Amino acid sequence: MLPLNFPYCKFRFKNSENKVQIFDIIRKKFVILQPEEWVRQHLVHYLILSKKYPKSLINVEKQLHINGLKKRYDVVVFNTDGSINILLECKAPEIKIDQNTFNQIARYNLKLNADYLMVTNGLDHFYCKMDFEKEKYTFLRDIPDFKR
Repeated sequence: MLPLNFPYCKFRFKNSENKVQIFDIIRKKFVILQPEEWVRQHLVHYLILSKKYPKSLINVEKQLHINGLKKRYDVVVFNTDGSINILLECKAPEIKIDQNTFNQIARYNLKLNADYLMVTNGLDHFYCKMDFEKEKYTFLRDIPDFKR
């Protein structure tokens, strides 16, 4: 797999039925290694190792309903009170991040009300802080570190 723009971390892999799988430390199981999954696993490790978020506050690939349609978010980080702190959207490295990507995460956030958004393809990362009163977002250099 392609090296990504995240700090180095060590992963567990296995082969099963001629498919490479990577261990997801949040779901506690091996999942098929696709390009988007490669990005997601790097992102999860970045959140835990670099930003110091506890694993217990991170959730991966859960279904939500938007306008009667079943959708699936990539990663969320909860606040300790159960509200959503960060909504994170992963794309495969070959997918260019564009306005459609931001529209997708914005639609999800209408339902989830996260304080921060992050969009990444593993190579380029974009971070925003939401301002719900003014109905806009401000781009940031990074998402905040975990604070107890």
